[in-house]
Amino acid sequence: MAGGREIKTKIKSVQNTRKVTRALEMVSASKIRKAQDRMKTSRPYARVIKQVIGHLAQANTDYKHPYMVERKDPKRVGYVIVSSDRGLAGGLNNNLFRKLLGEIRKWQEQGVEVDVVTIGQKASVFFRRIKVNMLASVTHLGDKPHLEQLVGVIKVMLDAYSAGNIDRVFLSYNDFVNTMTQRAAFDQLLPLPAPETQVAKHDWDYIYEPDAQTVLDHVLTRYIESLVYQAVLENVASEHAARMVAMKSASDNASKLIGTLNLVYNKARQAAITQEISEIVGGAAAV
Repeated sequence: MAGGREIKTKIKSVQNTRKVTRALEMVSASKIRKAQDRMKTSRPYARVIKQVIGHLAQANTDYKHPYMVERKDPKRVGYVIVSSDRGLAGGLNNNLFRKLLGEIRKWQEQGVEVDVVTIGQKASVFFRRIKVNMLASVTHLGDKPHLEQLVGVIKVMLDAYSAGNIDRVFLSYNDFVNTMTQRAAFDQLLPLPAPETQVAKHDWDYIYEPDAQTVLDHVLTRYIESLVYQAVLENVASEHAARMVAMKSASDNASKLIGTLNLVYNKARQAAITQEISEIVGGAAAV
């Protein structure tokens, strides 16, 4: 059995760790409400622009934008990967990366190459270590990300798609369900998937000014940017929720460990006292 001094040192160490985990839990608890508000505020815009794009996709037009054309037999695909900048969020990032590696492995088994752009420090560090081509990355977005911070990496992927270097583009992020549940989500960005709500095919088209290509280039680019920005907001809310739950669990485990160590310390202290009394009694008997 370890000595009393060693056990006291362990108890002190665990208590210090519990102070840190409780502080992180309270910080995430205070930030999660604002993160949820920002996420919910941007959802209506993302939902409405999806409906607009769905109507545009069903229009009977002579001009077909490249973002709406399905390319058969893809040779190279791209992923926009959203992660957190900081750790201590339980298995949030690892669960996403594990599922993403399974998707990448399926493409590679079909002879399809994979390019990625990463958003967040964790994804940037992780995917630099595996055999995928990283085109761009952006980190340290903070708790209040701005669209201007994302435009660069989005443009890299859109330019690669427009140039024909990439045949499909996917978005990977943690979707916020509730405080206890965050799931890894994979959405297809390009070519534009079929609308979630069925939109009737109509034989008329919109009037574009100055022309269809210019208008659709602008609208579809804003659409892609809005989806990525919404994914980043969802991921920030998921990060705070996961960290709050993980740190609460760590604090509870630390409290249990402190109780166990205190019990061990008391037993060790009692054993030492008993041994001293036995030695005193034995010495007295010998005299």
